[in-house]
Order: sequence, then structure tokens, then C-alpha cells
Amino acid sequence: MNAPHETDVLVVGAGPSGVAAAVMAASLNLRTVIVEAASVGGKLHAIGALENVSGNWMSGPQLAEALASDLDRLQEGGRCAVVKARAVGVTGYDDHADLVLEDGHVVSAQVVVVATGVATMTPHEAEWISAPEKPYVPLLWRTSPTDLTDRAYVLGADRPLGTWLRTHPNTPTTLHVLCPPSDDYKFDEVSGDERVRIVPVSHVVLSPVTDGEGWSLLVKDRHGEHESYVSKTVLSNLGSKPAALAGLTVSEDGYCPPGKQHPRIRTAGDLRASQFQRIATAQGSGAEAVLTPYYATALATST
Repeated sequence: MNAPHETDVLVVGAGPSGVAAAVMAASLNLRTVIVEAASVGGKLHAIGALENVSGNWMSGPQLAEALASDLDRLQEGGRCAVVKARAVGVTGYDDHADLVLEDGHVVSAQVVVVATGVATMTPHEAEWISAPEKPYVPLLWRTSPTDLTDRAYVLGADRPLGTWLRTHPNTPTTLHVLCPPSDDYKFDEVSGDERVRIVPVSHVVLSPVTDGEGWSLLVKDRHGEHESYVSKTVLSNLGSKPAALAGLTVSEDGYCPPGKQHPRIRTAGDLRASQFQRIATAQGSGAEAVLTPYYATALATST
């Protein structure tokens, strides 16, 4: 990994997996550049409670601050550079990989680790919901209990539901969660919480009411029966879609498994698969994304 390119390891994304990749690369004395368009830590800033991440972290912002400190330390030691830019495409070649930035610049590296994570799915993108692209439906995980002034309906039973409940353990708010069959396995962790009412559905038609002060919901249940609701409070909790760069190999579900990419392109974190969207596994995959080509090169050199 010592060929004369602009850097040895180029990391795209400064979330948990991207920072783990940068830390690992720097520890191996590899020239490292990390590209991030927004803030270090990404979605961690909106996670109010952490309970499945080792290290006694109490909240996402606390962990995000620690990740930012990691990058500050690496930069101060001259072991990593951070570039504020948005990446749009990646291409692997026999002896290097190129990353294309939004402004047209191309950065070359021995290995590119893509840790762009996932983006939030909106109601009009969900197969089981008929909804307009606008107006905007607020996200559950960005909503405070004080904002819930009416009977609250939640679209989808994705994992942020449990995180929100743990973040606000003392709120008495009841959430009426409209749950399609694809989400049935997700609500086990909140099935014992009395503040949750699961409403099994097969399809939902969502539309704003005429005065613009609420929503109309036409709900079709699993037996084909219909029910109508009107509420000022409808929140989106539909899960995520992979934020894949152009040039990555994408599976049928839209995710980018590491084993399907060019040898000089590694994917890490939530981008790999929907089943591994956890902070701890993201960090491990970021480190592994650097170690795999590093040892592959070492083995090839020694034989």
C-alpha cells in the first residue's frame, strides 16, 4: 500500500464506521484522508439514548463528541487529514481507486473505504404508504414529547421507536404505531411498553387535511377492513435507505455488501446491509475495511 498516490486510505464519511477506519489506518502508519460533507458523528447527534454500545456512552451526542476528538487528535499528530466535501462517485482500478467529489475534483488512493451510511426514508417512498412528497412529515426520533399535542400516529415500527421511548422514559405519551407486515419483527423490543399501541396494517393513504393543520389517514388492516383517522400529529419512523455512491455494486435491496465491491473499494457501517445497522458493528466493520487490504498487501509482498 505504498504506491505513489495522493493518500493510502481515503475514508468517505465520518460516522462511527468512518472514524473507526481512519483511526485504524492511522495506527498502521497509512496516509489517511477522511471526507465528510456534514458533521462528525452524523446521525449520532439525534440519538438520545445508547444502550447496546460498550464504553458507558449515555447518548449519541456524547459519542459523536468523542469521535470528533479522535479526528482532532489524529490531525494534530499529522496522521490524518479531514476534507469538508461531498463525494458522489467511486471507481476501482488495478493499482488505485478514484473518488469523485461534488465539485468535480478527483482524489486518488490505494484503498477507498465508503462509510456513507443510510438516509432516512420518507412516506412517499414506502411501498405500503400512498402519500404526497410534500408537506414534510416530522421524524419521530427528532420529535420532543412536548411537541405531541394530539393523538400521535407513527408510520412504521423501525428501531428508533425503542430509542425514542428510552430517551423519554417519563413521558406518558401513547404512540399509535401503524405497522406493516415487514416491520413485525422489529417491535419485539417495545412490546412490553404500555405507551405503544401497535396497529397492524397492510396499506395507509396519508394526505394533509384541507386547513393544513393535520393529517387524514385511511388505514387498511391485514383483513382488508378500512378505518379513517384524523390527527395533527403524524410522525415518520420508516427506517432507512442506503446512501450508495455511484460506482458501488448494489444488491437488490439497495445495500452494498463489501464482498461484491472492487478489491480496492471497501464498504463499512450501515451501508453494508440492513441487518447490521448498529453502532458497534459499524465501528468493527470500519476497522476491518482497513485491515483486510492491509494484510492482503502484506501477504502478497511476503510471498
